[in-house]
Amino acid sequence: MKRISTAIATVLMFATIFSFAPIENLPIGSSLPMASAKMKTTAGNQTSIQEQVLANGVLVMFSCNTCPYVIKNQQRTIAAIAAAKHNNVGTIIINSNAGLRDSEDSYKAMQAYAKAQSYPCVYAVDENNTIADAFGATRTPECFLFDKNLKLVYHGAIDDNPTNASAVKRQHLLVALTELNEKKPITVAESRSVGCGIKRAK
Repeated sequence: MKRISTAIATVLMFATIFSFAPIENLPIGSSLPMASAKMKTTAGNQTSIQEQVLANGVLVMFSCNTCPYVIKNQQRTIAAIAAAKHNNVGTIIINSNAGLRDSEDSYKAMQAYAKAQSYPCVYAVDENNTIADAFGATRTPECFLFDKNLKLVYHGAIDDNPTNASAVKRQHLLVALTELNEKKPITVAESRSVGCGIKRAK
């Protein structure tokens, strides 16, 4: 009985530290929020999403070091970054996860993770969840693709099977990047992001 009470107390304490309140998603067609807000990168400098924009737009991906879905999708993330560059779209990966900010998702851990994954793009820390809040981002990984006018054209998952790469039937993000580059309408503008919840510090 004592063990159960201790477990409940731990859960309640965690809930008071981190916020899980639902927030509104950024609608398709929305302008890029917080475009000029500065974030610290794993390279040690400051940057903004605006600074990562290329000729056809920018891909903003919310991620972290620790989520099993992020780890399982790591090769697909690298492929998405390469596809974005091929289609003249910049990429920035943002870590807004406050749950393990003092350990596995700390700034130093992010630096080590970016190096281990050979990230070919910026990996930045969203210290107070302000970027994630503005986007309505709730999962890792979660993708937001903006066109050259910095309007949201795709929001959601990398593909339709985050748990099994061999069973993927549609690569939502890669198709959207190709359609964007070819100036075609985005056939699937939204999909469901599956992953760990972004823990927000109160």
